[in-house]
Amino acid sequence: MKKLKLNTMKRLICMWGIVALFVACERALEETPKQIAEENFYNTAEEVEAAVNAIYSPLRKDLMPNYIAALECHSDWMYGRGSWTPLSNYQGLDDANITRVQGFWNGFYLAIRNANLVILNVVEGEAFAEYVAEAKFLRAFSYFQLVRNWAGVPLRTEETMDVKDLPRSTEEEVYQLILDDLAAATISLPETAAVSGRPTKWAAKTLLADVYLQLERYNEAAELANEVAQSGFSLVSVSSPEDYQYKIFGPDITTSTEEIFALKYARLPAQGNYILWISNHPSTKLLTAGGTGAYAVHGDATNANYIAWNNDDIRKQLWDQINFGLGPNTLVSSKYVDPDALDANTAGNDLPIYRLSDALLIFAEASAKAENTVNAMAMEALNKVHRRAYGYAPNTPAPVDYDPADYDSDTFVDLVIRERGYEFIYEGKRWFELKRTGKLDELIQYGKGKPIVQKHLLWPIPLSETNYNHAIDPATDQNPGY
Repeated sequence: MKKLKLNTMKRLICMWGIVALFVACERALEETPKQIAEENFYNTAEEVEAAVNAIYSPLRKDLMPNYIAALECHSDWMYGRGSWTPLSNYQGLDDANITRVQGFWNGFYLAIRNANLVILNVVEGEAFAEYVAEAKFLRAFSYFQLVRNWAGVPLRTEETMDVKDLPRSTEEEVYQLILDDLAAATISLPETAAVSGRPTKWAAKTLLADVYLQLERYNEAAELANEVAQSGFSLVSVSSPEDYQYKIFGPDITTSTEEIFALKYARLPAQGNYILWISNHPSTKLLTAGGTGAYAVHGDATNANYIAWNNDDIRKQLWDQINFGLGPNTLVSSKYVDPDALDANTAGNDLPIYRLSDALLIFAEASAKAENTVNAMAMEALNKVHRRAYGYAPNTPAPVDYDPADYDSDTFVDLVIRERGYEFIYEGKRWFELKRTGKLDELIQYGKGKPIVQKHLLWPIPLSETNYNHAIDPATDQNPGY
């Protein structure tokens, strides 16, 4: 059995060089494992599950909603307001946003630390293999966010978590850990989650397909994404904006036929989804009957993407043009609504991480790039997402379908990129896609008419790391421009 003594755990938890997390670490130590005796730590299913649950805590609360909002500000569609404005100006981060992204760094590393503890301390054997696989899935997910925003980062695993001074690993080394973790997760995770919100092997395969797409390993990405798409998920049929709001993203949805993996929230104190507060303004009354929200991230009707968007697309109808002080062209999203929320922090909407649309569009792009042509299966994958958005049955040919004969591989990939822009608003995917596909300068200029400085492409390594981790030189190891 692999396990740590409690005093060693305290030392590992509290010596991690993330100053901003000291209080959170102490609280996690007090609240989560205190009921588990030292002599049988992580020795039963209940103990292991409690430890795995602790991985979700830093992700669920404010981290992922704020993180996704920040990424949306970077996109060619969206705009930040107030302190969020520099995120969508593409000139690098100011002090307020350097502090903001430091919180993301700290939160992802806290999730990684908690995953490492599970991987290190769980009794070996088939009985708990599922829990270890879940920890590896969440560790891979967290590192996938870190490496795309900061490039090479310190690689803290169950073997290095007690190393105070740890240099930045290369991007290749970080990706190798991600691939290794997901390979294990695809084997040991179940096909069906025992509880909604737990990852399955299909979630692991979708994440792995996304990683392969990022690494330009197109054959592998297409194969995995198609396997997921053919595994029994189905797009929810819609005929109105309300169907999107309440059948797919609604506050009372436990799960849906298209959900692959989502972070779960509830209409309870301290259990609600914070992104609704970020995306709503009190005048909309989309969040609580009385109306609340900061409207930190919004759209604009003069954006070229919005102007070019077909008005018959139901997803476009999830935007409302409301002037509440930012001008008559301000767009308010109604993708996530919970008018019955108790207050700003109790929206019950889940936060989608992967849906069937992801698998279909990953397959469509990857297969076109792998084969340098547009085959019927790739076009059908795209058409399923597209025709659903116009109110047609996803699996039946419709008048809005695209014809593969009209596209080569390059123009087809452009079509996929455009469809993703419509499909994944407020899901935090667009910025990464623009960087990955080399479309960043072109599409930011098209949508917002703004130039991008090089330093804006990566976030700065935070002071909470460089002040403690002496293996990272704040002058020579910092990302360009900071």
